[in-house]
Amino acid sequence: MSPKNPEAQITSLKGMYEDYFLDYASYVILERAVPAIEDGLKPVQRRILHSMREMDDGRFHKVANIIGHTMQYHPHGDAAIGDALVNLGQKELLIDTQGNWGDIRTGDSAAAPRYIEARLTKFALEVLFNPQTTEWQLSYDGRRKEPINLPVKFPLVLAQGVEGIAVGLSTKILPHNFIELIKASIDVLKGKKVILYPDFQTGGKIDVEQYGGGKRGGKVRVRANIEIQDKKNLVIRELPYGVTTSQLIDSILKANDKGKIKIKKVIDNTAMDVEVLIELVPGTSPDVTIGALYAFTDCEVSISPNACVIIDNKPHFLTVEEILRISTENTKELLRQELEIKKGELEEKWHLASLEKIFIENRIYREIEECESFEEVIETIDEELKKYIVTPTSMKAKPNDDRLRLVRDVTEEDIIRLTEIKIKRISKYNTFKADELIRQIVEDLEQTIHHLAHLTEYAIDYFKRLLEKYGTGRERKTEITSFDSIQATQVIANNAKLYVNRKEGFIGFGMKNDEFVTDCSDIDDIIVIRKDGKFQVSRIADKVFVGKDVLHVAVWQKGDDRTTYNLVYLDGKSGRAMVKRFQVTAITRDKEYDLSKGTPGSKVLYLTANPNGESELINVQLSPGCKAKIKNFEFDFADLDIKGRSSQGNILTKYPIRKITQTEVGKSTLGAQKLWMDEVSGNLNKDARGLYLGDFDTGDQILVITRDGSYQLTDFELTNRYVPKDILHIGKYDADDVISAVYYDAEKDTTFVKRFQIETSTLNQKFQFIPEHRSSQLYFATNDPEPTVVFTYKEKNKKMQETVVLHDFIDVKGWKAQGNKLLGGKLVEVKAVEGEEEDSDESEPGTSLKTGDTIEFDVPHQKTIFDLDED
Repeated sequence: MSPKNPEAQITSLKGMYEDYFLDYASYVILERAVPAIEDGLKPVQRRILHSMREMDDGRFHKVANIIGHTMQYHPHGDAAIGDALVNLGQKELLIDTQGNWGDIRTGDSAAAPRYIEARLTKFALEVLFNPQTTEWQLSYDGRRKEPINLPVKFPLVLAQGVEGIAVGLSTKILPHNFIELIKASIDVLKGKKVILYPDFQTGGKIDVEQYGGGKRGGKVRVRANIEIQDKKNLVIRELPYGVTTSQLIDSILKANDKGKIKIKKVIDNTAMDVEVLIELVPGTSPDVTIGALYAFTDCEVSISPNACVIIDNKPHFLTVEEILRISTENTKELLRQELEIKKGELEEKWHLASLEKIFIENRIYREIEECESFEEVIETIDEELKKYIVTPTSMKAKPNDDRLRLVRDVTEEDIIRLTEIKIKRISKYNTFKADELIRQIVEDLEQTIHHLAHLTEYAIDYFKRLLEKYGTGRERKTEITSFDSIQATQVIANNAKLYVNRKEGFIGFGMKNDEFVTDCSDIDDIIVIRKDGKFQVSRIADKVFVGKDVLHVAVWQKGDDRTTYNLVYLDGKSGRAMVKRFQVTAITRDKEYDLSKGTPGSKVLYLTANPNGESELINVQLSPGCKAKIKNFEFDFADLDIKGRSSQGNILTKYPIRKITQTEVGKSTLGAQKLWMDEVSGNLNKDARGLYLGDFDTGDQILVITRDGSYQLTDFELTNRYVPKDILHIGKYDADDVISAVYYDAEKDTTFVKRFQIETSTLNQKFQFIPEHRSSQLYFATNDPEPTVVFTYKEKNKKMQETVVLHDFIDVKGWKAQGNKLLGGKLVEVKAVEGEEEDSDESEPGTSLKTGDTIEFDVPHQKTIFDLDED
């Protein structure tokens, strides 16, 4: 206690903190950050709209004036009010705007409040305000009244969305489509189940698989809408929610700087519509780049909703469907209140009109001529009225009583009102018009009573009127779709090189003095198999220790069900040699796994990694001093099933092995795989992207014919890369294929036709099948078995045209043969004559084109006209 004031209580700092912090937290939650369920508004938004309604005269008002007027109700300064007002205006639902209000797409801020104007929309005036159904409270300074909640007859919080951070909690309700909300409200009134999904002003795409009704714990993924303008350019016309063009461009440039994507430049052409142009590096696949943009930039963002609203002065976490149901029931109750008020008003109008009619038609005003005081006038009129009316508190009417039954008693105020009727009005009183007025009032009253009796149907009609009146132009902008999961390692550009020091056991992209393994990206996982029979998968870094005596190192892809490892290992305990085939499809990163039984002394004797599940035949030589009768034998891995990495395998031999050598590479035991070539980047892929090449099994090859008059055979490793603009034909190689070619020999100034089969077998080496003179030119090449061409040439300044069936014109000869002369000099044009083909959903693998064609890989075996240089 204080010596000056013995009755004073000492409060500890801890107690003060608990009390004050709780008060502060409650205030922020209730008065600043979280919207009320009744109208879906935060206090500042409610006060802005109330001020605008008070100021409303149908014309625009300066925002500075609106802010000043709102400060009578909101005690937090003009900046908070201005920001909230601009936010409301940018949602384009409740406020009509004039001037520069900023742009949510670009992130541009609004002009100063003195330069911009606003007024309430017709929609806001219709659904937000009704003083008769509004509960009021005193403003913060007690000078004015403000609404506790606005009587909103619409699910406003779901239409606009809201975001707020309070103390200890936050709210994030995503905006939903106007039309869908109204239709859902109608379904709620009909007792149907509803599901709502967000819709954004910026458009884009949304994956709602994990939305969970907008409740905390849910998630949505939103994407920009990226279009392929051409093979060199991408264009973004719709943005993800909450991402501006400047943020998007910054994220793209950062990803490019880190080497995750490859682009030449980004141009922001946004004006009335969003347009962000992305120019690609030559040879870069648009499809792969789109995937990389979604994986590494803000072209895709994840949003976690957290629907929290205030109910009875407490925060509640609900789903958007529950919020809609409460809002719809609230709308129905407000409509009931309005009908009750209207019913009371109509009854009052009928009551007064009926009294006036009786007073004038029965000339009761004459009975007061002899009255000497006003009190006597009141009594006289009251007594005279009783002759013509029956009130609720008066005696009940008799069966044949034709007096008028009133809905309430006649009060002194009613009689005073009758005495105030002017003589001029009495003299011109029109009984017919009075009866018509009363009849109209009765009809309106009956209709109102009917609406009250059928309130649900009335509410449904109300929502239908809103939809018809305001729904035009508010269709869904955000496309609801399902996003494929993008593996970052599949779309990232190769921006690093993998090196290994096998003896010391290090891998990384910073070890440039060590053995080079392959190109990779800086987010790739690397699989390492050691001589001791252990393996692990680690994320690549500058330098990583993975264990000494590395046998195998490669980029590892999660879920790879093609790469198969053929392994022979020595079990250190039993001394037996074990053999197994396995795949590594899933692992825990940086964890060591045993491929052997894990006993001391175990080691790998033989290991191969086969990207297409190939088997193989090996020769096993046993130690000369062992007791085995057969010391040299062969084993075929095709006899083994492919099992998990932890399987122990089968016994190969119990005797010591001296040497194991590969005798023959077998076929894939997994079956053939379909391959495509990306028509822009030239990369092979299994994702059905680009030109379909065919089904490839072990030993199969790809035939490529290029415009320089050469061919080459390649394997089908996915790391292969071709140059599409140089390709005339690419497809699966068939040894029986015959190549038909039309070419110009510049040295002899003659055009030849030749037909040949591939006679070489060396892979990845070009073989020139036309003369190497720099002016020689390959006009046409195809593997069509019976090709026919129309060729055009000049003769005496006239264009002549002839048709030739190539397989009749010349027999098949060697690939080095000159061929048969077609014409002296150059050709002007070569055109393949296509036979009629049956419609088919599957295109044939490969394509053949002429020199100078634009490659359209969607059309198999396309042969189009090419106008050659006439000089």
